Amino acid sequence: MKKLVLTMLFGLIALAGYSQLRWDAQFGMNFSNMTKLDESKALPGFKLGIGMDYAFTDSWSFQSGLMFASKGFKVKEDGWKATQRPIYLDIPLLAAYKFNITDDIKFVIDAGPYLAIGLGGKYKDDDNDDGKVFDKEGSDWKRFDLGLQYGVGLELADRYLINLTGQNGFISPSDAVNEDGDKVSPKNMTFTIGVGYIF
Repeated sequence: MKKLVLTMLFGLIALAGYSQLRWDAQFGMNFSNMTKLDESKALPGFKLGIGMDYAFTDSWSFQSGLMFASKGFKVKEDGWKATQRPIYLDIPLLAAYKFNITDDIKFVIDAGPYLAIGLGGKYKDDDNDDGKVFDKEGSDWKRFDLGLQYGVGLELADRYLINLTGQNGFISPSDAVNEDGDKVSPKNMTFTIGVGYIF
């Protein structure tokens, strides 16, 4: 038992000695939509924030951060248009696996849950109707979202990032009715192309 405890202790010390924390700034363009809404179309938007990478080994790390992202969808029908554009604070909690393609280029695969908090945003249409997305007098969306995030990317010379990220929400922010008149629970869905700079 004593040997096991000592082995685990030395293992933790070695891991802590190797582990390193790194920060980066990220910016990207995204395309968001809602599932289960037949008439909805993808809406372009943005994503920006500060990322964190905590390396455990050469290959494995934990990634998180604070990301401001616009999401939502648009509807175009017989010349009429409406947009629903919420703004969220995303907090990803990702496991990342990295391997070298060359000495200066690493390929990265990451996946894990994300948490999101609705900060604001507006609804607008061609009938001059508008309102706040998360306000009870507006669209009355739920502020909290939870889902799965996954992505692939490149780290260049330990200084630059290029990544492609997807998100699928698990919580419906608002109930809706589809074209058949059935009640549905749409969820957020977003794809992002981003770049970053490692500090």
